Amino acid sequence: MPELPEVETTVLDLNKKVLGRTFIDVWSDFKKQVKKPENFEQFKKEIKGRKIKKVRRKGKNILFDLSGNKTLLIHQKLTGHLLFGKWVLKEGKWLPPSGPLSDKINAYIHLLFTFDNSQMLALSDLRKFAKVELWDRKNLKKELSSLGPEPLEKDFAFEKFKEILTKKKGKIKQVLMDQTVIAGIGNIYSDEILWKAKIHPFKKVSKLNEEELKRIFLAMKGILERAIELKGTSTSDFRRVSGQKGYYEKERKVYRREDKKCSRCGVKIKRVKIAGRSAHFCPKCQNL
Repeated sequence: MPELPEVETTVLDLNKKVLGRTFIDVWSDFKKQVKKPENFEQFKKEIKGRKIKKVRRKGKNILFDLSGNKTLLIHQKLTGHLLFGKWVLKEGKWLPPSGPLSDKINAYIHLLFTFDNSQMLALSDLRKFAKVELWDRKNLKKELSSLGPEPLEKDFAFEKFKEILTKKKGKIKQVLMDQTVIAGIGNIYSDEILWKAKIHPFKKVSKLNEEELKRIFLAMKGILERAIELKGTSTSDFRRVSGQKGYYEKERKVYRREDKKCSRCGVKIKRVKIAGRSAHFCPKCQNL
């Protein structure tokens, strides 16, 4: 699933492509992907003619602020990613331009927006789990109010981080991935953060001392910023709006590196299950 760095990369790319553009049409072969309004034809009617004023992020949500006080929300979920370009309809199939957009990973197009300059915004989603919603902007803030603070906000200092975590119970990896605690961190970056901080993913938050909390906090800031700089991680389905991969996967230390040597100590990386998810860690560097 795209996490904070991947979603932020998408938002930064989109702000260079779609600001000021107006929606003139919408196509879908899987109309259930639009959750609000539930009727796809109503969604199509309400979004046509609206201009994009701003693209922003909240947690893992991509938000398009539109004219008429509407906001289009897209959550890419497990395998979804947004693409920008120009597709051509031929014999009932949308054909992409040559280049990265034509890669197979970008071929699962189920939603396609057309703009007033003939360019398009497509949602490729192999598993069809992504959701699309059109909101009255005044109601959206309440809808997203359960999300925790943004970890890269300037006012999110260590004392705030410590205050939040010390009120939580459970294993540190699960707490970091809880979107009501901190917004945007998932499986990839919780693994990478804890490796950097030398903390076992199963360690209980209540057992972390201040020095360990500080290491997690600094690792979180540094890794998320670096991942954005490198345009995200593309070990799975994530691609940039150009169809290209992100580069952070080349710097991964533990995520999806089971049985490979830890770059810090040489011991083999392990993978274990935690509440149905995988946790990757170095058993020596991150000794419980």
